[in-house]
Amino acid sequence: MERSGCGVHQICFLVLSLFSVYPICCRASWMWLGITSVGIPEKLGCTNLTLTNKQKDLCKRKTYLLPSIKDGARLGIAECQTQFKHERWNCSTTEDPTVFGYELTSGTKETAFIYAVMSAGLVHAVTRSCSAGNMTECGCDTSLQGTGTPTEGWHWGGCSDHIQYGTWFSRKFIDNAVQNMSSARGGDALLTMNQHNSEAGRQAIAKTMATDCRCHGVSGSCAVKTCWRTMASFEHVGNFLKERYEGSVQVLDRSKRKVRRKEKDQRRVPIGKDELIFLNKSPNYCLEDRRWGVVGTRGRRCNRTSVGPNGCNLLCCGRGYNTHVVRNVERCECKFVWCCYVRCRKCESMNDMHTCK
Repeated sequence: MERSGCGVHQICFLVLSLFSVYPICCRASWMWLGITSVGIPEKLGCTNLTLTNKQKDLCKRKTYLLPSIKDGARLGIAECQTQFKHERWNCSTTEDPTVFGYELTSGTKETAFIYAVMSAGLVHAVTRSCSAGNMTECGCDTSLQGTGTPTEGWHWGGCSDHIQYGTWFSRKFIDNAVQNMSSARGGDALLTMNQHNSEAGRQAIAKTMATDCRCHGVSGSCAVKTCWRTMASFEHVGNFLKERYEGSVQVLDRSKRKVRRKEKDQRRVPIGKDELIFLNKSPNYCLEDRRWGVVGTRGRRCNRTSVGPNGCNLLCCGRGYNTHVVRNVERCECKFVWCCYVRCRKCESMNDMHTCK
């Protein structure tokens, strides 16, 4: 027991020492929970995690939600990297406690997507935990049960996903952290932007919900249906947010004023709650810039024949690419042999691999 306690203290000291060396503009974020090793958050406890004081208080009151917070962070980071894996900015993360570095405070379209997908990830993870019965404070959404249209042969029932609780917790947990991170660099305009995009992520969960039904009747007939509301897969949510990213709106950098579009002829057009907004245009992400946390595209694998963002022309920013011949060995022509094993041949193939100069 004494050795275990020592290990926990050593972890705490290491983590706290790491956080102390980062400047205020790069403060640690709750998103760090998405890249931690298994069991580390539980060992550290709410007091020693990379959270704001209000988040720590909420964590202490609802310790059973810590696994969902961690799962939400992992979900958001993984989906971000999936959506951008073929683009110049590939949602790369760092080992430092901010996870995304200066991208969290740059005020670009990429910042907008990060805040939206992370907020959506937290709603999704907490709601899933509620529906699975892992928490006493929330469960299925029963508000629709007993209603429906019996004359049409269906009614609401089953276990509808309780996104209201997940949304409430996401607002309570994230919005204060957004305020602390944004006020460190960028002021009120950046704060407004990040809070709006966090809410857009929550709206994405609500807008992508679907209705599932199950048939009841004799011999498999569908005389009566029981229906319930369910969240879409997070991949579908990610696709929804990526579309919003492609159509994101640049807004005026005005502190303590209503958010307005930057284009003069569009300023009277209201901005929807599910739209992503940004303040600053994005860099081209072509060359490494450690000061701003840009890793560049040098060494990235590209597709020579593609005309999309993963094509060598676009991804390599006109610098050209190197071609390597890669030897692959894999099992092939497998056959079942009685009894009882599978016999395979080893097949070799030589393939070209292209990487940016």
